[in-house]
Amino acid sequence: MSHTPILQLRDVKIAYGAIEAVKGISLELAKGELVSLIGANGAGKTTTLNAIAGTLGVSAGELLYDGKRIEKLPAHKRLRQGLALVPEGRGIFTRLTVEENLRMGAYCRRDNEAIEADMERVFSMLPRVKERLQQVAGTLSGGEQQMVAIGRALLSRPKLLLLDEPSMGLAPLVVEKIFEVIRSVAAEGVTILLVEQNANLALEFSQRAYVMESGTITLTGSGADLLADPKVRAAYLGEV
Repeated sequence: MSHTPILQLRDVKIAYGAIEAVKGISLELAKGELVSLIGANGAGKTTTLNAIAGTLGVSAGELLYDGKRIEKLPAHKRLRQGLALVPEGRGIFTRLTVEENLRMGAYCRRDNEAIEADMERVFSMLPRVKERLQQVAGTLSGGEQQMVAIGRALLSRPKLLLLDEPSMGLAPLVVEKIFEVIRSVAAEGVTILLVEQNANLALEFSQRAYVMESGTITLTGSGADLLADPKVRAAYLGEV
């Protein structure tokens, strides 16, 4: 793992009109890291991911990807440079087939042979997706839709993968499978920033984590250290 930051946020503020949702946060990810952002609902986690992906603007601060400022770069150009988001709620195209959804992930690419190889790679990680290839995506279960959303993001060949609540609403066995895939992707060297309501699971999987409260970063440390922190355990793991 390189210690060169692939992503840096420097005093980033994000507002919805007059309401400041993110109040000047700074964080960074080194290349190859798996880092979590945890916190209560409404803390600003999804807002932060959307700003990094470019679907939401920042009102102040600097956003650097691979050492270059990207605050003004449109979302599709960020995707072309290897920055992919799997949004909360999956965001798949419900009227398209599974295969059409996956291929939408590669719409910026022209390397057809490599795209086919990447399709096979996705199938090896997510065999259920291959079984459902010609099915209309809106008819899939929630877990299958999440697998399609992750597969679609992988078809863009991301260097940095943003995952927003991948386990939300899914059965425990499906969550286990999704996190197996996340671990496999991380092992291939893809940097991952994970927002996950299941703080216990997120911290177990992550090398480092940031705790976000009311639009600010209040704590950071290794996944193991935060998992052992009594305050974190009381606030996010339901322990007294």
